[in-house]
Amino acid sequence: FSLGVLVLLAFLMVLLALVTILGNVLVILAFIMDRSLRHRSNYYFLNLAISDFAVGAFCIPIYIPYSLTGKWHLGRGICKLWLALDYLLCTASVFNIVLISYDRFLSVTKAVSYRAQQGITSNPVIKMVAIWVFAFLLYCPAILFWEHVAGHSVVPADQCYAEFFHNWYFLLCASTLEFFVPLLSVTYFNVHIFHNIRRRQR
Repeated sequence: FSLGVLVLLAFLMVLLALVTILGNVLVILAFIMDRSLRHRSNYYFLNLAISDFAVGAFCIPIYIPYSLTGKWHLGRGICKLWLALDYLLCTASVFNIVLISYDRFLSVTKAVSYRAQQGITSNPVIKMVAIWVFAFLLYCPAILFWEHVAGHSVVPADQCYAEFFHNWYFLLCASTLEFFVPLLSVTYFNVHIFHNIRRRQR
């Protein structure tokens, strides 16, 4: 890149990180300060805001110099940490969106039983914790231990990407669980919500 393009890209990336941080901080503060927001469905929005805030505060800032220079200068340990958190947080965000859609699906299609459980906080907390555990198990063990199982690393010293980056078997399975299944789930929930509301209007 020319100097002008580098400056422009750096400015846009920093702006993106700041907007991501600020927007999600506002959501978190609203949840903390306004007790009326602390009902079942909003816990899932809080969970999503926490994961997205961490992406803006940690993942994007570290990615900016790497993407602009094409070289990784922070060492293998920070690389592993950054990759693990990046995959974990992005996957958790996707799963949170699925959980929010599922919650909306229940609130519309099973409204009576849904309202009866509004005061129960343990159920949402269990689901939120399960999201983080599943998101961690999907990628993080592979990021941390792939080269030890394989016996060698395929990532150059001045680069930072997952060891499984060129393993299409693993990528196909992981992508199915992270993207395609959530996509189909969210589509299913929202189509049913739409048809349920249309049926009520009639």
